Amino acid sequence: MQTAFYESSKAADYTPFAVTKEQVVQKTLAQSISCVGVGVHSGKPASLTIIPASVGTGYVFVRTDLNAPENIIPAKYDTVVDTMMCTKIANPYGVTISTIEHVLAALVGANVTNAIIEVNGPEVPIMDGSSSVFSQMIANAGVKTQEDKIPTIRILKPIKVTHGDASAEFVPSENRLVSMEFDGHGRLQNLMDETEYSFDLDADDFADLLADARTFGFYEDAEKLWAAGLAKGASLENTIVIQGNSIMNEGGLRSEDEFIRHKILDAVGDLALAGVAIRGHFKGFNSGHALNNQLLRVLFSTPNVWCFV
Repeated sequence: MQTAFYESSKAADYTPFAVTKEQVVQKTLAQSISCVGVGVHSGKPASLTIIPASVGTGYVFVRTDLNAPENIIPAKYDTVVDTMMCTKIANPYGVTISTIEHVLAALVGANVTNAIIEVNGPEVPIMDGSSSVFSQMIANAGVKTQEDKIPTIRILKPIKVTHGDASAEFVPSENRLVSMEFDGHGRLQNLMDETEYSFDLDADDFADLLADARTFGFYEDAEKLWAAGLAKGASLENTIVIQGNSIMNEGGLRSEDEFIRHKILDAVGDLALAGVAIRGHFKGFNSGHALNNQLLRVLFSTPNVWCFV
């Protein structure tokens, strides 16, 4: 990984959005919600329950198959231990939970800041490969406002990390923007019409614009992933599978920009691990879980590029 820190002389590339009280106060669920599915990597059945949490809790995972206190895993950028094909976090006891990004993205998209997420094993169920089921569950449960404000930081100066042909950076903005440029590393040339997408966490509707975008993978890579102990639960029911220049799933893509929208969805989930709201513009180029997490680590170890609001 390479890290770049620089100041920009360019004018801010945004139009400030008027932030309302509803967007700066903490929130939790009005009631608990549950679902059952399969782990995309383990291939094992998995159940998940999201429980309302008190002010200041943030996002906390609890492994219900294990005993307390070893089963509690805070969802923070510095608890990430693996980013191969998903984001995995661990606690000091070595207990892990993986594939957390889709449910976290749904919580962020619904402006839920405090939640306890119970899972009965080492992996969050993949459901249909998107955040759609989680977003619908949250909508059904309802969201309850809590009076304390959301801890928020503002990006003061640009900061960037790079690796190979990929990069991730934060630049100053009054808005909470997440942008991505994705070229498929040359493997999706005939399947992608849209290679850039930007999402405003303050103004755009996550459930409408991002939630249904599914994870994707290449049929040619399946044996390598299985040998690495991954993708054992992947199927056409929860993953867009690409073979050559075609989509194997019946019905094809849900939208012509589904690939890039899923990359944004993943970034929203990964950036949730900051533990604070970030007033700034995230820009990714071919960025994935590893770079998203690396950027947060570099950001919080470089205090002169941000401040608390």
